[in-house]
Amino acid sequence: MARQRTKSGKIRLAEVASLAGVSLTTASRFFRTPEALSPGKRERVASAADKLGYEPDLAARALASQRTEVIGVLIPSLTNNVFSDVLRGVYDAADGSPFTIQLVNTHYSVLQEEKLLRLFRAQRPAGLMVTGINQTPNSRAVMQSMDCPIVQIMETGPEPIDMMVGFSHSDAAFSAVAHLIAQGRKRIGFLGARMDPRVQRRLEGYRRAMKAAALLEPRFILTTPIPTSVSVGGVLFGDLLARAPDIDAVFCINDDIALGTLFECQRRQIAVPDDIAIVGFNDLEFMAAAVPSLSSVRTNRYEMGRDAIAMLIAAIAGERPARPVVDLGFELMVRQSSMPRHSP
Repeated sequence: MARQRTKSGKIRLAEVASLAGVSLTTASRFFRTPEALSPGKRERVASAADKLGYEPDLAARALASQRTEVIGVLIPSLTNNVFSDVLRGVYDAADGSPFTIQLVNTHYSVLQEEKLLRLFRAQRPAGLMVTGINQTPNSRAVMQSMDCPIVQIMETGPEPIDMMVGFSHSDAAFSAVAHLIAQGRKRIGFLGARMDPRVQRRLEGYRRAMKAAALLEPRFILTTPIPTSVSVGGVLFGDLLARAPDIDAVFCINDDIALGTLFECQRRQIAVPDDIAIVGFNDLEFMAAAVPSLSSVRTNRYEMGRDAIAMLIAAIAGERPARPVVDLGFELMVRQSSMPRHSP
């Protein structure tokens, strides 16, 4: 039997269904939600599509379903190592699914985020993953008007748009500072850069821990709105020493700042941890490799990306999660930089 083709010469889905020995509905379902089919049927349809060279018409399917097979992902930075780990989880979870990831960068701008959310709404995505919980009222309104599952990542909070996967930045910072206090440190500095909402919550956790121990002093806190880097960490630490030369520990809002602090300590011949203890945040790979090794708060960034996309794909298929808010927690990785002082 001669193949029936569209006027454009494209292979029809009906041909794939016929060759695979399944109904047209089953073949169509394979390209929308393959997990809904048995392994045997998935293999037959995939083999037939491959043999015939069939490519699904995404534009036609979007018009028919009023939704594309795109999952929009909004992150604030493409260069921050934290988000590269998140994206590994995103792409691993999406691998083998019918969905395409469309990645956009908000550059830590709430106005850019609002603009991109409006763009996605016009494109009718199958799902949306958004970083953080501090959207503007306009952005929240746009998200609430979208007819697709949405998951916010990197944090947890009391008012999810739909779903959330993250952890408490305030509690994580509190735990890090409480560890330093338990080591006998009493004059603990705070070094922060960029000061986005998640960093602000780490500062809140620092303040809470220091206040609970009656150790909070404004002179111990030093922040800057400029973007974070290792060199910025060194400069901040030097400025903190000029303001509070008696500090005996530093909590840094991320690992870049912590590494810069360590380098500046070494340049000034300040012993770590005997003179200054250091704790960072995120636990990037270099923290364990540094000499001395650097303590840090480990965050489950890969799992955040992976679980968020898995939740979206399930929700798109009509399987809503039993827990719409997932707290992945954190772990304080204690290393040499915050160990007890050596005995004289």
